[in-house]
Amino acid sequence: MITQSYLTDLTYRITGACIEVHKILGPGLLESVYHKALKEEFNLREIKFVAEFPIEVLYKGKSLDCAFRCDFLIEDIIVLEIKSVKSFDDIHRAKVLNYMGLLKVPKGILINFNVSNIYHEGQETLVNKYYGQLL
Repeated sequence: MITQSYLTDLTYRITGACIEVHKILGPGLLESVYHKALKEEFNLREIKFVAEFPIEVLYKGKSLDCAFRCDFLIEDIIVLEIKSVKSFDDIHRAKVLNYMGLLKVPKGILINFNVSNIYHEGQETLVNKYYGQLL
């Protein structure tokens, strides 16, 4: 059973992997570079993930071909979106929240690699109604 405590621990492990990648590569690279490095780091840390996970959008029972893909779906319960931008915008948060809702997962993490310190200024964690249903 998935609990809020388990999600907190997994979030800590994911954030740690992101911090490690940032510590080695630093800020200012393209998102695609961080994406590839994170795949390696997740494998080293034995964090189960799917990269570029396709997200189905249903409209009145019909699947729409929208080509939505989240950067990472971690253990089928956390959406991870990575950015390399000056700062987060509301559209970044909305994207993560929409992905979480479409996938029916309780938590999302938004990481910005274009900062000096990910822990203090480059991460946001989002939860939705599914989080409140966990123990």
